[in-house]
Amino acid sequence: MEAIVVFSHLRWDFIYQRPQHLLTRLAGHWRVIFVEEPVAGAKRDGLEVFEAAEGVQVWRPHVTGDAPGFHDDHLPALQKLVAAGIREHGVRDYWVWFYTPMAVPLASCLQPRGIVYDCMDELAHLQGAPRQLLQRENALFKRADLVFTAGRSLYNAKRLRHPDVHCFPSGVDAQHFTDVRGEHPLHTGIPHPRLGYSGVIDDRINLDLLDAIAKDRPEWNIVMVGPVVNVDPARLPRRDNIHWLGQQSYDDLPRLISGWDVCLLPYTLGDSTKYISPAKTLEYMACGRPSVSTSIRDIVEPYGHLVRIADTPEGFIADIEMLMARTPAQQEEHARMLRELAAASSWDAVVDKLAELIAQADEIADSNAVFVKPQPTVDEKEPVPLYLANAAQTLSIVAPVDTDGRRAASG
Repeated sequence: MEAIVVFSHLRWDFIYQRPQHLLTRLAGHWRVIFVEEPVAGAKRDGLEVFEAAEGVQVWRPHVTGDAPGFHDDHLPALQKLVAAGIREHGVRDYWVWFYTPMAVPLASCLQPRGIVYDCMDELAHLQGAPRQLLQRENALFKRADLVFTAGRSLYNAKRLRHPDVHCFPSGVDAQHFTDVRGEHPLHTGIPHPRLGYSGVIDDRINLDLLDAIAKDRPEWNIVMVGPVVNVDPARLPRRDNIHWLGQQSYDDLPRLISGWDVCLLPYTLGDSTKYISPAKTLEYMACGRPSVSTSIRDIVEPYGHLVRIADTPEGFIADIEMLMARTPAQQEEHARMLRELAAASSWDAVVDKLAELIAQADEIADSNAVFVKPQPTVDEKEPVPLYLANAAQTLSIVAPVDTDGRRAASG
């Protein structure tokens, strides 16, 4: 085995989260090709290619259709682009790794040694989920050699659907979040007490809860860090003590989080959050900062002894006041316990076990092989798609890529 070809509904340079943490580390074992969902509305089909990290190459398809995501309308063009990319870039002896079942039809043009499904969330419960998603997930469970889940709740939901499911909750780069130097400039003019959240701000965030806290405690400042996705900006509560800082670099998160008195995990409760396991919980802990969360199962069960749990504005306010009223000695002891737990939950340890499972499965596949599988080809009668060596060579179909800003805020 030489490579892993990954199909993702998430863009590499959107937010730095589970796929980036896992794949940059797996790139120390095997070459990683990260195939994003297509960019629609191009003048012609083509493949944008750039190096995202050492050992990680991103393929960003551009297609002429206007449908979103891995839509059926795009499949013929995507199959040609991916098959040609495999041939052009000399990708051989590879596994395929899926983050979205919607890309499963693309496997029909490939000959992988094995297939991984890394299930990050119950995608069918997210706003705007394609109607074919469940059907394609069923097909993926039948084809996958290994299934990984990002949390215990997801594991319990998926473990009976495949014979080889493994629970790998998100880890944390504890060293990254303990190397804090000075106050972040974005905090200038935002006095303490500061309550903070970092991550995607979407329909899973309880905006009414935030608004109620801000209204009841105008002397507290709520700092919201992250991109706003699938939420009408008009719905965001606007008060003088709520500060929307937008998406920030992953490298900036330690200084931001360390500048907050209490961290927030203000999720709604329902189908869309039933199976989430937020990586930011451990990032807050690695900074030694206390947190208050709504009763998300994958926060309550492993971390309920260290994270305060409340589901109402009154409960959040009471817990925040309790945390801020502690003595310096109590705060330091709690911070020590948080950092110790984070240090024992490293991404490196997760990847070591993942890589071991893949290597073992690959050995089995190798011992069972009776012939060499042919690599995919494209129809020689068809025009060869446009290939872009890097984003700087793009024409009108591709916008320039910021090579210095790909590590965006964690989700």
